[in-house]
Amino acid sequence: MNILRHLLLSLTLLLPLGVQAQPIEVTDAMGRTVTLPGPAKRIVLTQARHFPVLALVHPEPANLIAGWSDEFKTSFSNEYETYLKRYPQLAKIPVVGRHTADTFSVEQALALRPDLVVLTAAFAGLTPGQDTRDSALIQRLTAAKVPVIVIDFFVNPLENTVPSLRALGYAVGEQKRTDEFIQFYEEHMQGVAQRLADLPKADHPPVFVHAHAGSTDCCNSPGAGTFNDMISYAGGHNIGADVLKSSTGKLNFEYIHSRAPVVYVATGTGAGKRATSGGLRIGTGVEPEQARESLQAIIDGNRLQALPAVRSGNSHGIWHAFNDSPLHMIFIEALAAWIHPDRFQGVSALKTLQEVNERFLTVPMEGTYMIDLKPAP
Repeated sequence: MNILRHLLLSLTLLLPLGVQAQPIEVTDAMGRTVTLPGPAKRIVLTQARHFPVLALVHPEPANLIAGWSDEFKTSFSNEYETYLKRYPQLAKIPVVGRHTADTFSVEQALALRPDLVVLTAAFAGLTPGQDTRDSALIQRLTAAKVPVIVIDFFVNPLENTVPSLRALGYAVGEQKRTDEFIQFYEEHMQGVAQRLADLPKADHPPVFVHAHAGSTDCCNSPGAGTFNDMISYAGGHNIGADVLKSSTGKLNFEYIHSRAPVVYVATGTGAGKRATSGGLRIGTGVEPEQARESLQAIIDGNRLQALPAVRSGNSHGIWHAFNDSPLHMIFIEALAAWIHPDRFQGVSALKTLQEVNERFLTVPMEGTYMIDLKPAP
């Protein structure tokens, strides 16, 4: 009996060491140091478009969401339906607003007892370089003793992706998995940079990225930032950046033709109204021929057949949602190969996507995420 009591006492003394969570300290994309008492298990995603990013660093992301915005259900409905098959509980997650700050309810979010709220700087009302103490939203959540991290894969993705991934992945207790994905990401980004290291700026040919192609009048284009940075990284020159000083805007028909782009890339999400109103059909659940037919219809409908990129067969479609995700590395690899095929022989963005599916995603991305107007021989 004494031996049994001694054993039970020993187990009692050891148990707290095994189950008590250790504090986690992370540094977010704004350079803020945030301490959590343990791995976050009840997260409020103020912009639910980042749910697939969480899926890259955690094997069961649906189990962590206490509340989110409605945009994953609406703007990314195909992806939402796919995740819903694996995680039926997603249908019951409370919605705390749309994807904009003016619709976000702090009261509703706090009522869900979150142990982490994930924001972007723009959602928090901050401009680049602004002190985070100027954000009333961050101050309210912090005053309620709820840890807040700021992530960014959109405004300055080439600098903020790694710290954002590290903050998010470490906050949910997945340090090893997160480090593995960051290494994978950096290897692919460095691979592109190395192949273009000796490329003069003069050899960056004109590229036209037709954003959300077909869903609006001709023709939306990226301006400064985000896509422009990725086009430059891939060795191209974004014709939109020469006249658009905001992140996006509209180019007229005459300007596009005057710049004679040698690469044309249409983007779309293939979800919601955009998929049925002339937009690019691409993404989850889309067959290659469906994507190709919609790409041809966009080119014909916008009278872009005379562009050098179209006449030479260097016209493509790609999933727009690569732009607010660490998976922009796939967009960059694809774009670099379209712009400089001689330098990127043996590099396949499609294979990179397949490896992401195999190594990091519990729910793989299945569908058509990039397409060539003319099928490869």
